[in-house]
Amino acid sequence: MRQFRVTVNGESLVVEVEEIKGGATNPQTRTANAVSMPTQVPRQASSVRGSAASGGPTTGDNITAPMPGNILSIQVKEGEHVKAGQVLLILEAMKMENEIVAPRDGTVKKICVTVGQSVNTGDHLISLE
Repeated sequence: MRQFRVTVNGESLVVEVEEIKGGATNPQTRTANAVSMPTQVPRQASSVRGSAASGGPTTGDNITAPMPGNILSIQVKEGEHVKAGQVLLILEAMKMENEIVAPRDGTVKKICVTVGQSVNTGDHLISLE
């Protein structure tokens, strides 16, 4: 089972999805096991998190856009010390606000975007040192 965090109408949910590999499977079993009932998670958990190793929004010391969207607000300034999990900026994608958070403690080295700017998946947002 793999867990995914999904935000629907501003409410964050965790869903479990089972990957079915090879061979035919009974469709009733596949449907029953594919998605479990969603569970509510705290608002902070709806933030976009990840690491280079997990394919998330960071690459080394660079935080990149996990999806295309528009920068709604920037919550930090260059030179500011941030803690792991602290909100750095808000990215609006498909009419939903996504919190982009610091993957680790560090100092904001450079902010590479401005409020109102459109970004694509993988665009450099912020550098940490």
